[in-house]
Amino acid sequence: MTRLRNYFLTGIIVAGPLGITFYLTWSFIHWVDTIVKPLIPAGYNPDAYLEFSVPGVGLLFALAALTLLGFLTANFVGRSLLRVGEHALDRMPLVRNLYRGLQQIFQTVLTRSDNSFKKAGLIEYPRLGLWSIVFISSTARGEVAEKLPGDDDVVSVFLPTTPNPTSGFLLYVRRSEILELDMTVEEAAKLVISAGLVMPGDKPGSVQPVPPVPVAAALPAAAE
Repeated sequence: MTRLRNYFLTGIIVAGPLGITFYLTWSFIHWVDTIVKPLIPAGYNPDAYLEFSVPGVGLLFALAALTLLGFLTANFVGRSLLRVGEHALDRMPLVRNLYRGLQQIFQTVLTRSDNSFKKAGLIEYPRLGLWSIVFISSTARGEVAEKLPGDDDVVSVFLPTTPNPTSGFLLYVRRSEILELDMTVEEAAKLVISAGLVMPGDKPGSVQPVPPVPVAAALPAAAE
């Protein structure tokens, strides 16, 4: 029974990541297809003359359209049209704040790789004696750095939540209070997502057998 249980756990470890990865990938392709396929002319849509639906066509057209949009925006005419559009958006009180905020986020995440998280660390949070993993961002600057008391070197860190590391808290911490880790940001993210179960250096697919529970310990009343 112990061997059967270990085989079962090994099967879950092998099939689980594969199944979830396939499901998420397929769901994303289907989501893009449902949005883009209705916009494709019938002459270029394989679904119009085939008896079955071809998955991924919408995704391919979306990638081609985004690449073409980037090419057109990179030249002089495209930049001029973009400035005209942004000038029109600046005249809309609510829309301009939303657009500027989203534009800054996308530019920071996709184009400014120098500002991405490069180090992981530990800080004492939410109280002394308890340690939390954080992703070190950058040195505090601007109004935040001017208003913070003292002359200490203060950095901004992102404290992710478990098991969803995309949500969390932005904290400003003295650099001297951060214990930098040797593990990469990806390894630290895996540690957060797995709630401490996946440690850096663990071999993929390795299974730690669960020790069997004695029947007498599991059923004390019956043993008595």
